[in-house]
Amino acid sequence: MSADLNIILPEIILSIYAMVALVGAVYTGKDSLAPMLVWATAALFVVMGFWIGATGSGDVMAFNGMFRNDAFARFAKVMILISAAAVLAMSQGYMERRGLLRFEYPILVTLAVVGMMVMVSAGDLMSLYMGLELQSLSLYVVASLRRDSAKSTEAGLKYFVLGALSSGLLLYGASLVYGFAGTTLFSGIIAAAGEGHLTIGLLIGLVLMISGMAFKVSAVPFHMWTPDVYQGSPTPVTAFFATAPKVAAMGLFARVMFDAFGGAVADWSQVIALLAVLSMFLGSFAAIGQTDIKRLMAYSSIAHMGYALIGLAAGTETGVQTMLIYMAIYVTMNVGTFAFILSMERDGNPVTDIGALGMYSKKEPGRALAMLVLLFSLAGVPPLLGFFAKYGVLMAAVEADMVWLAVGGVVASVIGAYYYLRIVFFMYFGEDREDSLDKSSSPLLTGFLGVSALLIVVAVFNPLGLTVDLQNGAHAAAVALVN
Repeated sequence: MSADLNIILPEIILSIYAMVALVGAVYTGKDSLAPMLVWATAALFVVMGFWIGATGSGDVMAFNGMFRNDAFARFAKVMILISAAAVLAMSQGYMERRGLLRFEYPILVTLAVVGMMVMVSAGDLMSLYMGLELQSLSLYVVASLRRDSAKSTEAGLKYFVLGALSSGLLLYGASLVYGFAGTTLFSGIIAAAGEGHLTIGLLIGLVLMISGMAFKVSAVPFHMWTPDVYQGSPTPVTAFFATAPKVAAMGLFARVMFDAFGGAVADWSQVIALLAVLSMFLGSFAAIGQTDIKRLMAYSSIAHMGYALIGLAAGTETGVQTMLIYMAIYVTMNVGTFAFILSMERDGNPVTDIGALGMYSKKEPGRALAMLVLLFSLAGVPPLLGFFAKYGVLMAAVEADMVWLAVGGVVASVIGAYYYLRIVFFMYFGEDREDSLDKSSSPLLTGFLGVSALLIVVAVFNPLGLTVDLQNGAHAAAVALVN
């Protein structure tokens, strides 16, 4: 029992921290503790991330296989913790200025992160669902944190109702899988499924589970909540939705596919390939007409999850490796992009209209250049890191004899480049407006924007072995999962 508790020690520490912080804040009754809690939580996430990355080794199980701590789980957890810490640090000033910074915010984020960590370490249908619901329930609340806003409460309600539907699909699929496999453990399911093709009952259960998980990664046709929730939520919450939960959901997706159904890759790779194609094309086309930058980023995230799913659809070790690298680069780009969006203000009020960026480069040349780098990288323009992320997943599809999927990815990427370049056009050649944006007053947001852009450019040349470390970590994670 003590060995089991040692394996889940990071999750226990975060859970105890959340409970102690909650009790402390409730009994003091002061929202003045909120800024301190935000910074303490962000610091704890960073410490936990480094601890998990530096100390973990091997592949160990806890609670009779319900919880798995391997290289794949550790890689995903480090990404989740670091991205959550970055978003928390970025959000403190924004939330405080608008009276949204309550002590519940960092506590809910902590509980969501614990859920995400359980998701990527799940070795059983029960632990999978517990982690998923802990994450989801926390996210439903933070989506509607701005209680006096109709859009924010609508976002929370839509997310909750559609999330409940996806949970129902996932549970029904899980119950069918349990019925036909006779066990909830992934190790038992993969043994019952065997090599080759699944029985019809297991196949229907798998398709329903894929539907539930596709909702969590905003894959088409389960994407309908994403634009409204991204637009209606407070911008720091949108930034959080676009980073850590995406990594966790993609990690869970890969975990279930390979750990529970790894012997029947041919059965599920076509389904995931279809989700990938639909997501890439809908995300690319639907974003073209958007004028609100948060809605645009919602469709962008749908398209990017499509590219990441290409790696998963390949069904190979290389596919998983490139998918993990893609997610790490995607999160880095999103942190910088949302740091820019958080700083878009006019007379102290947040602005999300793309048209407001007219001739922004004249007023803030450094910030405009950093944003240009991130947008070009999101579009996959060489020689930036975003190009190599897309190239990796496309080559994984080619190696898996899914050339049609790689061609679809290239076409969708070319279409998607339009709406990123449109923002660049506004910043450099748009109409110079009298009611232009305020000059950014937050060194912290400027720092996150600058560091993200710098990483995207500099990592291509691999200083200090950054890219090699990322590749090695992703390779070890992929080997742990696929084999």
